[in-house]
Amino acid sequence: MADMGGQAALMLLADGRLPAGGYAHSGGLEPAVASGRVADVAGLEHFLIGRAETAGFIAAVFAAVSCAAALRDALADLALLEAELDARIPSAELRKISRDLGRQLRRAMDSIHPHPHFAALGRAPHQPVVMGVAAAALGLGPRGAALAILHETTAGAAAAAAAAKIMRVDPFHVHAALARATGRLDRLAIAAAGHVDTPPADLPAPGAPLADIAAEHHRNSNVRLFAS
Repeated sequence: MADMGGQAALMLLADGRLPAGGYAHSGGLEPAVASGRVADVAGLEHFLIGRAETAGFIAAVFAAVSCAAALRDALADLALLEAELDARIPSAELRKISRDLGRQLRRAMDSIHPHPHFAALGRAPHQPVVMGVAAAALGLGPRGAALAILHETTAGAAAAAAAAKIMRVDPFHVHAALARATGRLDRLAIAAAGHVDTPPADLPAPGAPLADIAAEHHRNSNVRLFAS
């Protein structure tokens, strides 16, 4: 199947209703709002852009590379990708969250679309690696895997805001911001898929130190609505 074929499969992976645990996370938005760094829709839009360009892009790259590995049955490469992704997530809390979400995504996919490749994943694999394997199992290519996780990265945080659990914002304005981000996400997905032949140690690592610090503080917060 061509890389941009299987649009329905792409929509399935990107659907926030997929029972993969994303609904319990704000993608770092809750601590950003609590600290006053995000206070309105304009601030939210800047947050979503920053998240897409840093953590989102890293996730997209690893999803794309994992998808390519699964498509060529190079499943031994997945363990190396797991280690390289660990090295790109300084926060222990964010590493745990990525693996929690990965475990839940694998469980969901095992139930709705079983595939032998899921058995090659470890006990608690990183979410982007599972997303790549899931995309390959559904007939998608690296670009589709990257786009699916980029959408999850941005839409999850936006949904947390639009649900009025974190911010008092008009959901129409929130989704207008998401609409403005679509071109950016497409470009990032193309760039991520361009790394399928890059050695794992040389894969991109754009950092967001404040997000790592915020995640550690959020873990110890006495009052929180979301796990991240």
